[in-house]
Amino acid sequence: MDISGAEIVKAASFLGAGICMGIGAIGPGIGEGFAAGKACEGVSRNPEEAGLLTRTMLVGQAVSESTGIYSLVIALLLIFVV
Repeated sequence: MDISGAEIVKAASFLGAGICMGIGAIGPGIGEGFAAGKACEGVSRNPEEAGLLTRTMLVGQAVSESTGIYSLVIALLLIFVV
């Protein structure tokens, strides 16, 4: 059974895609959880500002999620292009 160079490259790209998504999802997960926790604290301290805090939290989570989406794009490029 011979393993060609193309098969090694394909296996390395699959491994790289998995690592990319694994590491790339840690940051947004921690950031979004931290933002949601702080927003809950803010609402509990000042319930009148719940709407403003919720909107601000969602904008911050969208910005945080963009890094996860970038890692997804890189992983898909590694799987389907390489």
